[in-house]
Amino acid sequence: MKKCHSIGLLVVACALVAAGVLVALRVSSRQAIPEGTAQEQVQAVLEHNGCFVCHAQEPNLPFYAKLPVMKKVMAKHTSTALRAVDLESRIVGGVPADEAVLSMVAHVTANGEMPISQYRMIHWGSGVGAKEKRAVAEWVYDNRLNRFGYSDSEASEPVRPVPETVPYDAAKAMLGEAMYNDTRISLDGTISCASCHILKDGGDSDPAHRTSEGIYGQFGGVNAPTVYNAVFNVQQFWNGRAADLQEQAAGPPENPVEMGDQTWDQICERLREDKALVKLFESLYPGEGLTRNTVTGAIAEFEKTLITPDAPFDRYLKGETDAIDAQAIEGYDYFKRFACASCHTGVGIGGSSFERLGIFADYFAERSEDIEYCADDDGLKGFTGKDADLHRFKVPGLRNVALTAPYFHDGSMATLEDAVRAMARYELDRELSDAEVSALVAFMNTLTGQSKYLAQ
Repeated sequence: MKKCHSIGLLVVACALVAAGVLVALRVSSRQAIPEGTAQEQVQAVLEHNGCFVCHAQEPNLPFYAKLPVMKKVMAKHTSTALRAVDLESRIVGGVPADEAVLSMVAHVTANGEMPISQYRMIHWGSGVGAKEKRAVAEWVYDNRLNRFGYSDSEASEPVRPVPETVPYDAAKAMLGEAMYNDTRISLDGTISCASCHILKDGGDSDPAHRTSEGIYGQFGGVNAPTVYNAVFNVQQFWNGRAADLQEQAAGPPENPVEMGDQTWDQICERLREDKALVKLFESLYPGEGLTRNTVTGAIAEFEKTLITPDAPFDRYLKGETDAIDAQAIEGYDYFKRFACASCHTGVGIGGSSFERLGIFADYFAERSEDIEYCADDDGLKGFTGKDADLHRFKVPGLRNVALTAPYFHDGSMATLEDAVRAMARYELDRELSDAEVSALVAFMNTLTGQSKYLAQ
C-alpha cells in the first residue's frame, strides 16, 4: 500500500515538474520577442498568445476544437471574438493599425484580460508577460505620437484634446457657410444642410424626432450624426460610404427622402440663376466656377471649422486638475477601466473605426418592435457588401454628446443614461450600477466644447 502511495506521489511530482518545464519553456519563448519592426514584434506577441486563433475571419483552430465539448465552447468564443474585433485584418500584413485597435490591444494587454482564462487553462504559460507588455505599450505610444498627432504628454492616454484650429481656406469656408444654410439646394427650396444638422443645438437633427426629417415631411432610417468635429472622422456617414466631408456633402442633395429626387446638374442650374453667387464661385474657383465639386468643396471647407475645443475635459487633460469634478474623474476612470475607450478613442473620442453593434447580445432582436428593420441597419455591409461588416457602424464621437440626443444610428435611445446602459450590455456584457452610470454620464457632460455656433 505504501509502495503504491509512493509511486502515485512520484507520478504526481513528475507531472508537476513536467508542467513547470512546459510553462517555463512557453514563457521563455513568449518573452523572446523576435527582431523586426515594432508592428512585427506586436504581431508576434499576439500570435504567441493565440489572439489570431479566434480574432480572425478564418480562425486557425487547434485539433481539440473538434472534440464534442470543446467544439461548442470554441464556436461560442470564436464567434464572440470576431464580433469584437478582427485583429488579423486590422493588424496583420503591414496594415497600419487604426486608433481603436491601438487602444484595444493596449487595454487588454495592460490589464491581463486576454487571452481568456479558458484558453490559459489549456495553454499553460500563455498570458502577456512584462516584456511583451512593454513592446505593446511602446508600439501604441509611437503610433499615437507619429501617426495620429498626439503630443508626448498625450500619447499615454486613449483620447486627446481637440486642437484650437485645423487648416482651412477662410474665404471658401465663408462661402461654404452660405451654402450650408441655402435651401435652394433642395428640390422644393425648404431643406438645407442646417435643417438636419442644427448647429445651435449640437450639430445633429431635431431631438424631437428619432430619425431625420427631410423633404415633404419624409423621415429617413437613421438619426443624423453631429457635424461638429466630423473632420476628425476616418470616414463619413454611419456606414462609411463617404470618404471625406466633401463626398458626404454630395450625398443628401440627391437623396429623394432628404433633399429630393434630383441631380446635381439640376441643383447647379438652379443656383446659377443667382448671378452674384456665380461670380463669387468664379472668383474663388477660377476656371471651374459653380459646379457640384465646388459647392460641396466649399461646404466641406466650412465644416472643417466646426470643431469644439476647450471642453472642460480637454482642460483637465492639459493639466487643469480642477476643470472637472470628482464624479467626472471617476467616470473617466470607469470609461477606461470598462474598455469604453477602446472604441471611443482619439481626438473625437470615436469616429476612428467601425464596430459591431451587439457583441454579446442581439441588439436588433431586442430592439423595440416600433422600429422596423431597414437597409440602414445593415451598417457597413450596406457600403462594402461584405457579410463580415453586417451591423458594424462608425463609432460615434462623444464630443458634445450631452447635446445630441437621441442616440444610436436609429435614434432608439432617448437619454444618455439609456445609451450608456445599452452599450454596457451589448458591447461589454456588463450590467452597470446606478452610481457607475451617473459617473460615466458626468464624465460625458464635460465633453461639450466651444463654438460660436453653439447655443451657450
